[in-house]
Amino acid sequence: MKKFLFSLVLSGFVCAAAAQEPAKEEEKGYRFTDQKVIPTNAIKNQYRSGTCWCYSTCSFLEDEIRRAGGGEIDLAEMWIVRNIYFEKAVKYVRLHGHLNFAVGGAAHDVTNGIRDYGIVPEEVYPGLNYGTELPEFNEIDAVLKAYVDAVINTADRTGGKLTTAWQTGLNSILDAYFGVRPEKFTYNGKEYTPQSFAASLPIKMDDYVDITSYTHHPFYAPFVLELPDNWAWGVSYNVPLDELMTIIDYALDNDYTVAWGSDVTEKGFSRSLAVAIVPEADLSSMEGTDAARWGDLSPAERDKMLYKFDKPGKEKVITQEMRQTAFDNYETTDDHGMVIIGTATDQNGNAYYKVKNSWGVTASPYDGYYYFSRPFVAYKTMSFMVNKNAIPKDIRKKLGLK
Repeated sequence: MKKFLFSLVLSGFVCAAAAQEPAKEEEKGYRFTDQKVIPTNAIKNQYRSGTCWCYSTCSFLEDEIRRAGGGEIDLAEMWIVRNIYFEKAVKYVRLHGHLNFAVGGAAHDVTNGIRDYGIVPEEVYPGLNYGTELPEFNEIDAVLKAYVDAVINTADRTGGKLTTAWQTGLNSILDAYFGVRPEKFTYNGKEYTPQSFAASLPIKMDDYVDITSYTHHPFYAPFVLELPDNWAWGVSYNVPLDELMTIIDYALDNDYTVAWGSDVTEKGFSRSLAVAIVPEADLSSMEGTDAARWGDLSPAERDKMLYKFDKPGKEKVITQEMRQTAFDNYETTDDHGMVIIGTATDQNGNAYYKVKNSWGVTASPYDGYYYFSRPFVAYKTMSFMVNKNAIPKDIRKKLGLK
């Protein structure tokens, strides 16, 4: 009996102590569960260079090679960057400097570059001929811009005649920084030229198209998207917003990745947390005092409440009109290229896309990957490149794609 009474008292003490123990605070932040992830090569680091357009599209094409049965291949980004810089310089001079001459570009620059110059593996042409282990373009950009401006200004002062040497000089600068381009090389025991290596890959550059969604041009027709980095005046096919999202989803469902151009200068994008959202004020979920004073807050105070990133919340419903207004008002700008490789959900079941970046593995808590909410992708997608076979047949027919 004594043992029983002692046990009873002890049990009561433990229960009382447990009752007095404060409840665990709800875990803050975002917790993601991947739903589908398409295999991809390792994360790379573009470092101090504005070459995301090349890193993302090369990664996308590497995914395409893998999907087509070509195995894992590491394409040389700097081969493309070097050749595209030459093409851009020629056009810049031809237009008397009235063109955006910077290192930025678009996905079609990569497919055009492979079509015109071929491609080589990374080990054949790393393109770091200036003493660093990662790309650093501050000096390269400045030198090339000064050179082409000098060519134009000198021609203007001498009656508009260019010398026969200026393109040779340009190539010499590019060779000095990126390295001399090999005419032939050996890879896996076989000799190639850049063109024959490109031809050996199980993909065709003509299979890739750019997709966008804006109302200032007709739907289901190609147009030149008016972006400074679209220096080559490449065309994008225009579809309504719901079909833009349908194409992304259909591609991922069928094991195609997507080379994605977006705007990450948004308040809803957290670089450190690797999360992007488009939050909507949800007064019903706020504590009484917060909801009551919402109308009295300044814009800065409202933003502070909306962009706390402390937990998933309500997001805006994105419309075609919202996309267009943001584009027309410079609220959406073309500033970064990445690759959509899969889907995920947060702890509340909200849908996200898993995105591969080129800022290195330590740039995010997810080893270089990021999570963008579905509303963010609908709102801030500038354009994306996809295999035309990854577009649903009914949409492809509307676009006149075979």
